[in-house]
Amino acid sequence: MFFPKIKPFLYLGIFYLIVSLLLRIVFIFHPITTAEFSFLEILKMLMLGLLNDALVFIITCPFLALYFLFLSNSKYQRPYGYIILGILCLIFLYIFIIPDNIFKQYGGSVAQIAMAFIGLKIVIFTLMLFLPEKRVRIRNSMYFLTVFLYVLLIIFNAVSEYFFYNEFGLRYNFIAVDYLIYTNEVIGNIIESYPVAPLFLAIFAATVIVTLFIYKKTKSELLVLPDIKQKIILLSSFCILLAIGILGLNFTTKLKSDNVFVEEIQANGLPKFYWAFTHNELDYFQFYPHINQQVAENTFLHQFTPPVLKRTILSEKPELKKNVVLISIESLSADFMAHYGNTQKITPFLDSLADQSLMFTNLYATGNRTVRGLEALTLCIPPTAGESIIKRENNKNKFTTGSIFKSKGYDVKFLYGGYSYFDNMKDFYQGNGYEIVDRNNFKPEEISFANVWGVADEDMAKKAIQTMNDETESGKPFFNHWMTVSNHRPFTYPNGKIDIPGDAKSREGGVKYTDYALRKFFEMAKKQEWYPNTVFVIIADHCASSAGDTELPMDKYKIPAMIFSEGFIQPQKFTQTMSQIDVMPTLFGLLNFNYQTKFLGQDAFSKEFQPKAYVATYEDLGLIKDNYLTIISPVKKIKQYALTQQRNNLSPEFNLYYNEKYLNPNLQNKKLVEQTISAYQSTSYWLKKNQLNR
Repeated sequence: MFFPKIKPFLYLGIFYLIVSLLLRIVFIFHPITTAEFSFLEILKMLMLGLLNDALVFIITCPFLALYFLFLSNSKYQRPYGYIILGILCLIFLYIFIIPDNIFKQYGGSVAQIAMAFIGLKIVIFTLMLFLPEKRVRIRNSMYFLTVFLYVLLIIFNAVSEYFFYNEFGLRYNFIAVDYLIYTNEVIGNIIESYPVAPLFLAIFAATVIVTLFIYKKTKSELLVLPDIKQKIILLSSFCILLAIGILGLNFTTKLKSDNVFVEEIQANGLPKFYWAFTHNELDYFQFYPHINQQVAENTFLHQFTPPVLKRTILSEKPELKKNVVLISIESLSADFMAHYGNTQKITPFLDSLADQSLMFTNLYATGNRTVRGLEALTLCIPPTAGESIIKRENNKNKFTTGSIFKSKGYDVKFLYGGYSYFDNMKDFYQGNGYEIVDRNNFKPEEISFANVWGVADEDMAKKAIQTMNDETESGKPFFNHWMTVSNHRPFTYPNGKIDIPGDAKSREGGVKYTDYALRKFFEMAKKQEWYPNTVFVIIADHCASSAGDTELPMDKYKIPAMIFSEGFIQPQKFTQTMSQIDVMPTLFGLLNFNYQTKFLGQDAFSKEFQPKAYVATYEDLGLIKDNYLTIISPVKKIKQYALTQQRNNLSPEFNLYYNEKYLNPNLQNKKLVEQTISAYQSTSYWLKKNQLNR
């Protein structure tokens, strides 16, 4: 045979293409895919998807090719066999004995993985060396295992992509990379959210069946081992194919569409995962449209008085040293509340609290991750391309809401029911002067219920009350930022608290239990001496879902937000468009704080306030202003949508949504394009130059 050992690649490739095709069809008809496609669009997605899948499989083939390249009987002959075995043993001892070996320098479990691999190799090589009569059987077993691992990865990846798409409406992205890093929380979340045992048994059974089929069809390839000529042909062929695969993917991954679902469905998840893994932070000036830096800064800072980055805010009224409790609620979309048209009655307490509060009815989250919401509320700056600042190395000594309170003599704490190392929250908040109260601070008797994400919100509410009572005894005012956890998959909570069972694992149950826990918190708070002198800011960190048929579907970024304080904050509704980054500057204005600021959000009640909102994913950066949504993306792409207001008849006062109509470039509002570029370019530049530090 001129091209040696082709059958294993052929069978595995066909299997991979079939699985990927079925997955793509499932995505097309999945309920989360809200777009409608014509027959030609579906055909195009399937054909381009087939090409992407083939290129990805070609790139993974060298691993199997290496297996065949090292098949040989001559290496077991004397003295080569003994020399090779000796070298393997020396490598194993090097990893085991030398404390600072090259593998341990990579950190994590690299050394343990390397030692296990070499150890297994020693065992197999020893058997093959000293039991030549068993060599064929051992080789067949190893070949079966190799095919089994390939098939297992294909099936497991397909299942993983399905569940990821089911959650986010996307292929792999930064979130999937995080899932690899925070394995304890993520694996625990999967175990608590899905029927893992039946699922894994099904995966294992399917893998065994497919592996047996491929093995029986291809094991004859091992009867005659490849000679040196065949190995050279195999190696050179796959070097060429690998180059074709890489170049081909470099082209196909750049094919974009105006419809996000089209892009995601025709893509392959593995290249997207690799891209996310290698692009934690995007260089704005390399990937995004930019203008003269001075022009950008002047355009952006024109909204402030004076128009400079570091400004002094002065109030004509006396400062009010009230306690402040900022509660950021996990995944609370605006449309969960009755005020925005929901009829399920799953937020009765928050809806009643909204009637007594200053409520911001047209406010948007900056992103679709908790760290983005925390970033917006803590740093009060627009989001930047790539990962949140909270998760970057240069995340300390920033100008924060906490630093403002500390300058006023406040105790400043971050409260979280889980382990705050998750998402780098502990490192960020401690590095910016916050004290941490998290699951590590709980005694066993203080926990009535917990899942993988942390203690139940009700338990955290009790701990928060205890913390605030302790702070009051110190005689200092306090600022506490509490991040809730219960409204997160698997949506489990104590039974008997609400009318939805705690083990039902429903989103509505998670929302309603969080609402219940907040009611309990306020019932306890009202009994404390510090309550009359306390302002409560209640806001979501992000929406429950960000999937939509445009890059930034606005209804998936709208969140509830309110400021409540009995006898101080008069109930009213603020209906102008505003951003998460405007909330804390607005609070400081209500407290009449005099302070120096580098915040890029605005006090919504100041004379210079400009209604607008920043919304973003890890790569698409948007500005909502003057009934336009302007989006800038990598490869210096600019899109703009005209926004038409759409009211929900169930709640016309609150439920302002928008239809997004794509505008051709010649119809775009160029002034707003410049303002969008100016905002994100200036923010990225100031962060890079550490000008947003204290």
